[in-house]
Amino acid sequence: MKPIISVNSLYKFYKNGFKALNDVSLDINQGEIFALLGPNGAGKTTLISIITGITLPSSGSVNVNNFDVMKDAIKTRSIIGLVPQEISIEPFETVLSSIKFSRGLFGKPHNTKYIESILRQLSLWDKRKTKIIELSGGMKRRVLIAKALSHEPLVLFLDEPTAGVDVELRKDMWKIIRSLKANGVTIILTTHYIEEAENLADRVGFINNGEILLIEDKKLLINKMGKKTLSIHIENRIDNIPENLKKYKLEISNNGNTLIYNYDINNKKIEITKLLNDLSNENIKLKDIKTNQSSLEDIFVNIVGQ
Repeated sequence: MKPIISVNSLYKFYKNGFKALNDVSLDINQGEIFALLGPNGAGKTTLISIITGITLPSSGSVNVNNFDVMKDAIKTRSIIGLVPQEISIEPFETVLSSIKFSRGLFGKPHNTKYIESILRQLSLWDKRKTKIIELSGGMKRRVLIAKALSHEPLVLFLDEPTAGVDVELRKDMWKIIRSLKANGVTIILTTHYIEEAENLADRVGFINNGEILLIEDKKLLINKMGKKTLSIHIENRIDNIPENLKKYKLEISNNGNTLIYNYDINNKKIEITKLLNDLSNENIKLKDIKTNQSSLEDIFVNIVGQ
């Protein structure tokens, strides 16, 4: 897949000596949803600010659609749409005039049909004559997306797009993001909701302390690093693991009423059938068995924790 964004050996130092980015390199492919995950202060916002031309790097290079963001700032800025985390819109403008104004800032000619299509896609058409101050928080976020799309960018950055919105609105926004991807827009998403990345992203990147820890296809990552847990609920509680069962490294849970068996889903030597037979041989009777596979959140906590 062709990269539309290439970041090479990016460093960012501040005057106080703080290193916000340390040798960051990554490619973002055309037409994908890329989720950038990391704790507060990890370097996510600094990286986005440099790619979008808001902040200058200390060293390194960034190319967007083969244009250098420093040397070809006007061209690259016209390719990028940015939806910031903070809601900052002229409150007394109407929705329609605000979006038209954003389009005009990029020197784009009037295109009534395109503006209407954006507003309809974001369920804002019926609100086009409404002043922004009268909108709900969720609707204001939709306006931010519409403004970012007004100049027909190839790349859209979404910085915490569903922060502060309720679950129903969040899932509504997910539909919008998927539809934007279906229309060919490359989307870079930063989020504190790991569930959001797990639902939307094609690939995920983990960043911490200004360094990229890992970039991987989301499904491959979960398959590669995911663990499964087998919870074995038993009829009679136990206090200790019998000697013949210690090789399975079982954990006792739920006041002795549950045995936990953790295993790698890619390990061909998983011996669940043998484990169950050995339990029977120890006169441990089963009530129920449940399995659970680790999520992207589990993997994130593990990687960032390390």
